[in-house]
Amino acid sequence: MLKIQKPHRESEHEAAALELWDGDGAIRLLARDPEHDALLLERCVPGTPLADAGAEAALDVFVELLPRLWKPAGPPFGTLTAEAAWWADSLADTWERFDRPFERRLLDAALEALHELPRTQGEHVLLHQDLHGENVLAAQREPWLAIDPKPLAGEREFAIAPIVRSFELGHSRRDVLDRFDRLTSELGLDRDRARGWTIGQTIAWAFDSSHRATHIETARWLLEAS
Repeated sequence: MLKIQKPHRESEHEAAALELWDGDGAIRLLARDPEHDALLLERCVPGTPLADAGAEAALDVFVELLPRLWKPAGPPFGTLTAEAAWWADSLADTWERFDRPFERRLLDAALEALHELPRTQGEHVLLHQDLHGENVLAAQREPWLAIDPKPLAGEREFAIAPIVRSFELGHSRRDVLDRFDRLTSELGLDRDRARGWTIGQTIAWAFDSSHRATHIETARWLLEAS
């Protein structure tokens, strides 16, 4: 499959991520043309999204898949520390510009996480910061393969954020908290750090998303349960 995309900082090192994974839980990069931002990628057949398998089956897959994707990572990947600073720098102004679409305590929780968590991270691994129920597809080489990485180097606790807010797997307070509880428990993650990262990124991404309302609800449910 040929993928041509507009340059964007979140996907700047997509090819490098696929090369590092080398087909271990993710599609393979077959060739690339940096001059034209073009990637020739392994095609997933039948290509059914993981979300169609149902919430419990999807979480089974994510629990097995995530540790395979957590390769030790450094340059050229952008860091979670730098990305968190990027989000935090504009978050309060964006909240005002959008006429304060949610309560101040939720904004404050996101900002606290984005300021405090980067200073005390664990080992840096390769993170797929958009790994949700539509970005894992059924394939022939393996039952499921991750696609469309937006790579970062940072600690493992951040990795569950996009899965927790994956409304394709069910969107209710119970759905969100069940995903959070299962992922943190079965992957051995620090719950407070995982909660903070999920709130921080989910709020930061809410403003540019067509799913703003579900993102805000996800972050609110996590904060209320803390």
